[in-house]
Amino acid sequence: MSSENMLAVHFDEPGGPEKLYLTEVAKPSPVEGEVLLKVSASALNRADLLQRQGQYAPPPGASSILGLEASGHIAELGPACGGHWKIGDPAMVLLPGGGQAQYVTVPAEFLMPIPAGLTLSQAAAIPEAWLTAFQLLHLLGNVQAGDFVLIHAGSSGVGTAAIQLARMAGAIPLVTAGSQHKLQMAEKLGAAAGFNYKEEDFSEAALKFTKGAGVNLILDCIGGSYWEKNVSCLALDGRWILYGLMGGTDVSGPLFSKLLFKRGSLITTLLRSRDKKYKQRLVEAFTKQILPHFSTESPQRLLPVLDRVYPAAAIQEAHAYMESNKNVGKIVLELPQ
Repeated sequence: MSSENMLAVHFDEPGGPEKLYLTEVAKPSPVEGEVLLKVSASALNRADLLQRQGQYAPPPGASSILGLEASGHIAELGPACGGHWKIGDPAMVLLPGGGQAQYVTVPAEFLMPIPAGLTLSQAAAIPEAWLTAFQLLHLLGNVQAGDFVLIHAGSSGVGTAAIQLARMAGAIPLVTAGSQHKLQMAEKLGAAAGFNYKEEDFSEAALKFTKGAGVNLILDCIGGSYWEKNVSCLALDGRWILYGLMGGTDVSGPLFSKLLFKRGSLITTLLRSRDKKYKQRLVEAFTKQILPHFSTESPQRLLPVLDRVYPAAAIQEAHAYMESNKNVGKIVLELPQ
């Protein structure tokens, strides 16, 4: 392979996991204000599956290569790249795309230092999931101590981060998941209660747990199929934040009147398509407020949860595993060095 090229995850046409393979592509060069990161590891996100299926185009100007987060070492500084970063520094980063390759270019402002005591694979599991959870709870959800927070998909990357961040904010996290194993893991991380949505009505269970008051904040990546139960267990003046549509897009029934009756707020958000300024502010706030708690010295230590680590060459297997919905925490890919 020439020094102008690199290996990257690629697919020629939309479809199933079998469409994915590693191939040589041109290595990117950093433009003004960017750095080139030599990628050690990158984690999978639902957006990768949707993009591979042809259902989620990358934002304008973003790389078409999959991968919304990565960790590695700085290989090159672009022109006018001020700041404290030096070649060889370890870093992790939130990306609009391009992480599942040996190199990726990124605005220097999106880089975060890797907390002491974490491996590069653990670090790769932080940016997308933890910045999303932080954004949902703090920037949008205005989480307060004592709030009941209902977290759907409690054993996902975002879910496992949100449980820990809600606890740190003094809130009481409740989760939904589809297996006993997932609920046990969520409770180990600090969930006060877990509801198996396949076996019980999570809405009734949440109301019972909160003695009828309902939950103050819902983090919802499911959407359609859950709307009625969400509204029914929402507390007065509660906030319901929608950030994914794994349960479909359609709603039929009196959503507005029920939501109005609760004086509820429905807030929707996506992180990938946000502008550079917003992401920069988010990264800054997260780096200052949350990142120190990942290091081994922190009494309230935060931990990225890794389910499986695959070599990038096993990309088909990694996608198939994510589609099986069995993972607790993140699925990480290690890039060839």
